[in-house]
Amino acid sequence: MSILFHTKDISQYSFLVTGGAGFIGSHIADYLLKHGAKKVRVLDNMANGKQSNLDVLKNYPAFEFMEGDIRNLETCQQACNGIDYVSHQAALGSVPRSIKEPVYFNDVNVNGFVNMLKAAVDNKVKQFVYASSSSVYGDEPTLPKKEERIGNCLSPYAATKKTNELYAQIFADVYGLKIMGFRYFNIFGPRQDPDGAYAAVIPLFVKGIMKGTPVYINGDGGQTRDFTFVDNAVQVNVKGMLTDNAAATNKVYNVAVGENFSVNYLYEACKEYLQSDAVAVHREERAGDIRNSLADISLAKNLLEYEPSKKFEAGLTETIEFFKQLYSTNGQLIIG
Repeated sequence: MSILFHTKDISQYSFLVTGGAGFIGSHIADYLLKHGAKKVRVLDNMANGKQSNLDVLKNYPAFEFMEGDIRNLETCQQACNGIDYVSHQAALGSVPRSIKEPVYFNDVNVNGFVNMLKAAVDNKVKQFVYASSSSVYGDEPTLPKKEERIGNCLSPYAATKKTNELYAQIFADVYGLKIMGFRYFNIFGPRQDPDGAYAAVIPLFVKGIMKGTPVYINGDGGQTRDFTFVDNAVQVNVKGMLTDNAAATNKVYNVAVGENFSVNYLYEACKEYLQSDAVAVHREERAGDIRNSLADISLAKNLLEYEPSKKFEAGLTETIEFFKQLYSTNGQLIIG
């Protein structure tokens, strides 16, 4: 991540990244530490976070790890103590899992979110940015997706993220918190979890192709997604926290590239890069999934000077290289 996403001297500021042992959070923390932040505190309960992600961060003197759960208000208060900027990434993030465990998702994604907002207000945080999701668009069929036009939620996960946006507006209006949300569109990249029942599609594809295990595609594979490399999520979080543009606060932004590709195309690209002729197995469509996704990113461009730094093909190459290094020739994990 060589491109600079900020112009301010961040050596005088302290940052909190919740969920910083996870995929996106660890990349945000890594960027801030690499560029000389005064302090970067990571709060994570390690339910989904990985020690290998913390190992990347722990060599920086400004790094501080706090193990704790956002469902505990006192923990959130302690985490926000002495913090200037918050990037809230801690959440549960799987549509099918949310359908199975709606109460758990509400506890973490809604109750935990409100705890973090309250702690940010009480500790006079300068700016609070948080992860929302493109799932908020629900059954709204129009492409590209524009922030002001949303439909009915299709899953408990989507409902929690829509609720986050409602609470964010309340905390901006009632408590004066400077806040903005980011509707992520299919973020992918190194450190994304290749294991578990709810692993993301790109690491699952690469893992299956490399290990010779079955690769599954939901439905006919013609569904499209605005696949967005993780550096772009880092960029918008950094710019969102540090912006001086008053017009940019108290809004929700699409975070994407503005291009979409089918799941079938993605699988073929992985196969070609890995020089494989493995055939994917198609299975029934997944409940709660939308058919097509494509973002209008003009709002983030105009107000946050967001510009995708790495598009699909370049990001996919970097991601596959990362996962190739995760596996030895016999297909066993060698790190992580």
